[in-house]
Amino acid sequence: MTEPSPKGGRLARQAAMLCQNPAFRLYLDRRKRHKLGMTEAALPDGTHSEQDARDWLCAACGIHSRAELDHSLEAGRTFVRVRTRFNQWGARNRVTNQRTGNKGP
Repeated sequence: MTEPSPKGGRLARQAAMLCQNPAFRLYLDRRKRHKLGMTEAALPDGTHSEQDARDWLCAACGIHSRAELDHSLEAGRTFVRVRTRFNQWGARNRVTNQRTGNKGP
């Protein structure tokens, strides 16, 4: 008999909400463009879906399911770092957008 899958807790719920956040998916678009040296034409904003965000987050944290975030100390710490970097990116972009008058994430 197989063991039951671990149940998700606080971090799993936060990860699900993060993947549903359009600003996080925009962050992933821009992160990938920067990392791979791509143009916006090659990878337009709005490219990452919720599923893409979930897949990316699981790969980044070395897990198969977001529920594992609450059961693996290393995966949980990685998730917190990802979320922190996203929040820092969002704060920088809000400041930039306020200065330029552009609407941003």
